[in-house]
Amino acid sequence: MSTVDKLVSASWVHDNLNKVKVLDSSWYLPFMKRNTKEEFLNAHIPGAQFFDIDAIKDLSKPDLPHMLPPRTSFGLTMDRFGISNDDHVVVYDTAGVGPACRVFWTFRAMGHDKVSVLNGGLPAWALKYETESGEPHEARVEKKYEAHNVDSLVCDYTDVVKNIGELKASSGAHGKQIVDARPNDRFTGKAPEFRPGLSSGHMPHAISVPFTEVTEFADSEHPQVLTLKSPKDIRNVFTAAGVDLDRPIITTCGSGITASVLYFALLHAGVNEQNITLYDGSWTEYALNPYSEIVKDSRND
Repeated sequence: MSTVDKLVSASWVHDNLNKVKVLDSSWYLPFMKRNTKEEFLNAHIPGAQFFDIDAIKDLSKPDLPHMLPPRTSFGLTMDRFGISNDDHVVVYDTAGVGPACRVFWTFRAMGHDKVSVLNGGLPAWALKYETESGEPHEARVEKKYEAHNVDSLVCDYTDVVKNIGELKASSGAHGKQIVDARPNDRFTGKAPEFRPGLSSGHMPHAISVPFTEVTEFADSEHPQVLTLKSPKDIRNVFTAAGVDLDRPIITTCGSGITASVLYFALLHAGVNEQNITLYDGSWTEYALNPYSEIVKDSRND
């Protein structure tokens, strides 16, 4: 198991830039109409490659937008990026703390432990250091990347339905806690989902912890820099919502992006990674299934 810091600062990345491989993993919801590849070409950390979350995924499941890619295709992508199994990878995004957590989780789920998230993302970097533009330099790797799936970090629809059965049978006392990162209005069913025709609401016994609750602005002078809260504050957020941090947890969201923010925040707060699983298909997969039980109300069950 690697001992690299999971969360690193812009100054640390700057001082170690020649020792790490950097990936820009920026992503935004489609309605925001952001062209992240174009933004990457305009400005990125020197030497960074662009990790396209919408392309590096399981292409055999078109209804599920961000499923974990097969390990073979992930390995080929790493070869193209010039990343080896031994490299320390630093991921960032332009939101500050967001999609980079999804790519962090992807690396961990592929057996790559030497991975970190840049706290504050590109905005934090740009406060002190120069960016570069244009296509990244051609990368070379001497040894082919070999991914190894870590199944304990991932759960699927069958796992979730079985777990819901355990929660219902015990009034929530047994089974993994389901923690939902979507905004609370979508969790309760008050607001619609972004995907047309997809019901909002939540899974039975799920707990609402919107991902925005675990982030904060760096300070009043730099409101453009969104960073992760302190471990203590993150623990307080989860416990205030009713999450028992000593029990196993499944994180979920709309399509697997912000569930990764909760997963990463829990790690940062000191929760054992063996107690955290991410529902890869998340609400999109769950709500698309006509047999799923959907709850719409204003409380956690």
